Order: sequence, then structure tokens, then C-alpha cells
Amino acid sequence: MDIIKTIEETQKRVGAQGFNVGDTVKVYFKIIEGKTERIQVFEGIVLCKKNSGARETFTVRKISYGVGVERVFPYNSPRIVKVDIVRPGKVRRSKLYYIRDRIGKAAKVKALVGAKITEELNARNARAEAFAAAEEARIKAERAEAAANKPAAK
Repeated sequence: MDIIKTIEETQKRVGAQGFNVGDTVKVYFKIIEGKTERIQVFEGIVLCKKNSGARETFTVRKISYGVGVERVFPYNSPRIVKVDIVRPGKVRRSKLYYIRDRIGKAAKVKALVGAKITEELNARNARAEAFAAAEEARIKAERAEAAANKPAAK
């Protein structure tokens, strides 16, 4: 079992952002369509976090054109560019499945307010932004290096 744990530790994403259940988040997710890549933003409330270690996932729910849409993201996925916290939520549950049955204002989660919380939130988002920029620069450098090493085709 130690071998499995050591392999899982190597697969964890460095710089993964900490957020809680009930927070409203923006998940910047990389979509690959053929040769093109784009970043899609999925904004909603974090309903739950499941599992632990490299297998950890979180579910985000949003309302799109009057229909509830949920998406499960792997926490350590390399396709997640960054996760910005829009609004920290004040909840007393670890799973917010009851929100699925609520409509309108009843589906809202109270927001945590205060100067300390706002300051911490801004610092957390700045760290995520800096890490995402560094990761993007590293990927671009690898691509440029690969293109320079590739022999010219005739």
C-alpha cells in the first residue's frame, strides 16, 4: 500500500487552490478540441468535496438558462488552470445537495463578510493567478524548445 500512496503523492497538483464547500468559484478549465486549446470558465457553487489525495473531486453547480448544471472536477487535474473564489460561503454542512431542490433566492448561500476574509480572498486569488501565469510560461517555453529542436520539413 505504501507504493500506491507514493505514486499518488507524485500525481498531486502543485499550487492547488484551497476552497471550501459553499464557496462560489470560477473554475478555469482547459478544453482541447483537436489541435486547438481554449480555456472555459465554469462559475457556480461548490456543492461537495469527495475522496482524498490524488483522487479528490469537487462538484460545482450553476444555473444556466433556468436549468441546473453540475460538473465534477478532479481536484488535481492538469487541465484545471486555476480556481478563483468569487464569494466565500457560510454553510454548516459538508454536502449541499439540498440546494438541488431549491429555486430562486432559497438556493442562495450566505456570504462570509469582513475585512480579514476579503484580504485573505484577494491574497489567495493573487497566488492562484501567479501560479497559473508561471505554469503557462513554462508550457510555452517547452513548446518553443520542442519547435526549435524539431528538424525543418522539406
